[in-house]
Amino acid sequence: MNIASRKHSQYAVVVVFGIVALTPFLLLGISSIAANWRFPSVLPSEFTLRAWSYLGSSASGVLPSVGNSVGIAFIVTILAVLISLPAARVLALNRFRGKRVIMFLLILPILSPSFAVASGSHALSLRYGLADSLAGVIASHLVPTIPYCVLLLIGSFTRLDTDFEDQARSLGASPLAVFRHVTFPAIAPGMAIAAAFAFLISWSQYLTTLFVGGGKIQTLPLTLVSFQRSSDDAVTAALTLTFALPAVIIFMVVAGFFKNES
Repeated sequence: MNIASRKHSQYAVVVVFGIVALTPFLLLGISSIAANWRFPSVLPSEFTLRAWSYLGSSASGVLPSVGNSVGIAFIVTILAVLISLPAARVLALNRFRGKRVIMFLLILPILSPSFAVASGSHALSLRYGLADSLAGVIASHLVPTIPYCVLLLIGSFTRLDTDFEDQARSLGASPLAVFRHVTFPAIAPGMAIAAAFAFLISWSQYLTTLFVGGGKIQTLPLTLVSFQRSSDDAVTAALTLTFALPAVIIFMVVAGFFKNES
């Protein structure tokens, strides 16, 4: 197979993958503006923006849920990355007794069923007076996000040459300057991925938010589930697209970041 045919094959695979990946979103988009779409009709007979207008209205309660989800996910992302940075550095650059045990305990929230993690978070929130509060929801979201951030940042720190940091210190650079000009550029790609994972994991939390928040902290996943129980397919489709939008935006931002880095 020559180079030209190989490129054509690669392009064909990308096109097929793109079609498969975008088809569900296309169907959701059509369903969100369909006035009446019943099987076996290929396309709706009428189109309307009723569902999107309803989601933007105060009666739906969607906009406050979106605001809560964005705010919580943003705070969780910052805290998860800040907490994970020193932990990942220690685990990546040092050997000590009990390291394997710590690594196992670190990934335990990832390996455990989500129901068990949500139940445990709920029990702790009740014990420490964080139940039905925003602080409790944020703390519970850190449980699944920190392990992912630490694991991703460990990979970045293992590729960090600490000799460059030592040289910067010997030249009189402050710890902040060393991190800004030496450490950060080396681990920036890992931090970008870790932050993206943290945001999306927090954004998609349902059980933990329901248990710890007690229904008083209304986020978009909770609103989406409540709408899915209704018979309004157009509103459900529009809300599902709204829920998926941050994942698409973050993917494009991270892809652009890596493109600029390369």
